Parts: sequence; C-alpha cells; structure tokens
Amino acid sequence: MTTIHDRTVRGFASDNYSGIHPDILAAIAAANEGHQVAYGEDVYTARLQEVMAEHFGAGVEAFPVFNGTGANVTGLQSMLPRWGAVVAASTAHINTDEGGAPERVAGIKILGVPTDDGKLTPALIDREAWGWGDEHRAQPLVVSITQSTELGTLYTPDAIRAIADHIHPLGMWLHLDGSRIANAAAALDVPLRAFTRDAGVDVLSLGGTKNGAMVGEAVVVLNPDASTGLKYLRKLNMQLSSKMRFVSAQLVALFEGDLWLRNAQHSNAMAARLRAGVEAGLADGSIRGVGFTQQTQVNGVFATLPPGVADRLRESFRFYDWDASKNEVRWMCSFDTTEEDIDAFIAAIARETSA
Repeated sequence: MTTIHDRTVRGFASDNYSGIHPDILAAIAAANEGHQVAYGEDVYTARLQEVMAEHFGAGVEAFPVFNGTGANVTGLQSMLPRWGAVVAASTAHINTDEGGAPERVAGIKILGVPTDDGKLTPALIDREAWGWGDEHRAQPLVVSITQSTELGTLYTPDAIRAIADHIHPLGMWLHLDGSRIANAAAALDVPLRAFTRDAGVDVLSLGGTKNGAMVGEAVVVLNPDASTGLKYLRKLNMQLSSKMRFVSAQLVALFEGDLWLRNAQHSNAMAARLRAGVEAGLADGSIRGVGFTQQTQVNGVFATLPPGVADRLRESFRFYDWDASKNEVRWMCSFDTTEEDIDAFIAAIARETSA
C-alpha cells in the first residue's frame, strides 16, 4: 500500500496523533515469525511479566489489554463489588472522556470531586468517602488518581503515599490511571515504582500508546489482595487479545530498556520549549494576549488565547479546545515532536496574536 496521508502535517492535539516508534515497530515485526500460543500463553507475554517485576517488584502481574479505557474499566471492575463506587477528580478521564464506560460497561458509580489542578488530596477524598453501610448510597471503596493528571499536573510520591495511608484504613483501594505514567516519572526523575507500589498504589493502568506504542496498555496488579477475577473480566470486557504476543512485544520493547523514559523526556522537553517560547514572546511583545492556566510539568501546555486566534491557528496546526467558554486550549507534545515543530508553532502564535 502506498502512503496516502500527508507526512508533513504536524499538530499538538494529542500524543495519540503520533506514529509508532521505530523500535516498537521493529519489535512487532520481530514477533511476527512463526507460531506462538494464542491468548497470552506466548513467550512475549511471559517476558512482559519479568519486565514488570523489574520495575515494580516481585509478585506483580500484568494483563495486556487493547486500550486505556479497557485498562481502567477492567482494572476498576476487578477491585469492586457490584455495589462499589470510585472516588475520582471530576476532571478524571474515567469521568469525562470514556463515554460512560465505567458506568455502562462495568456498572461502577463515579463519585466526582471538583479540583482546580486535577489532583485529589485526603481532604478532597473525604467529600465523597462516606456512607459505608448505607444501602441507599453506592459504597465508596476505591479512589482513582491519574498520574500525570488530565491537566498536566503531577503528584509527588509523598502525595500519593498520603492518599494511600488515608484510604487504606477506611477499607478503600487505590487505583492509578497511568496513561502518561512515563511522562510523570521523567518529570519527577524517579523510578516508576517510587510513586506506584512503594507509595501504596494497588492496581495500575500502565500506558503505552501515548508514548510510542501502536496499540496496547496493561492492567498491572501491584497488590493481589485488591483485585480479583481479572482473568475472566478481561475476556468479559472484550479486552483479551487472541494474538497477544503483538501487544506484549510492544510493551516489552518500550519498558525493557529505557525507551519509555527517553520518549517521555523528549515530549516533556518539547512542551517546556513551547511554553518558554511563548513566555519569551509575551515578554518581548511579539506574542500578545496568551495566558496559562496550569503548570507545564509534563508534555501538555494549557493556555488561553484571544478570541478567534485558536481557529486561525488550527488552519495549520491541529489542537483541541479545553474549555471553549474561556478560550482555553490544550497543546500536547509527543515523542516525535521536533524543535522545528515547536518553533514553527511559536512563530504562528506570534503571527496570529499580533494580527
């Protein structure tokens, strides 16, 4: 098949827009020769278990799935009885961007807590962590946090440990949505384990697609006491890949060495370059009327633009509105974003805000 898309088009809409990292594409090809047992009884899925143990310690188990929604829904479902509820930030992906899948597929009530920076604290969790034993209230039995958050902010390991130490005595488990976990680790400059298993996280959704994989995430059970039935729930939720070796091979290629870290460091650095360039333009007057609504800690920049500027910019660079009511937009950088991409975008921002 010939290439039918314009390979010169670049954008800042999502790190899902990027292609596959060449090393991961090569890993898929390497896994393609010969036959392997289907449904996860293959050597690549076995190797993935070893790689996950290297990152998170002995006794963990990884369940490869197709996508992040599948990981979140299946992982959370394994942590809860039918009457259980999940406390999450109101901005959490499971609450706003998964089409109601936790409720409609898993039958899970989401108890959303408003938070300006996308992060929960013990005090915020307590707003919804109550009513145990009341048959009229869905029982809050899991807290789900996102690292890095949907607003591009970070939890420190100590902040996650504070949440775990607060909720575990209440009989609640801690789930972490790690669709951009690599970006968080790169920004914090700590191992993945430092803010997951060592900080009291029980079940993890491990992201790969946003960091260079083609397709594939994993539910990683860090605390076996917190999860049950994943072997059956993965199939029930249509997340059991028959040719699982190709999902596992991608995650092995990403996490076996430091590819996951190098990709995340690069995308974070490109976001920092974008923000610094816009701030420099604001300082010298070449850019006007742009503001920032969140810290730029990982690979996303949240900004406000003068009226009409976003639509004009989108004629050349795709990106999404975040809150159209206040002209807030989100710019995401990827593992393959280049310095030239950033500089061209900054020049376009200067041109359109000065028009």
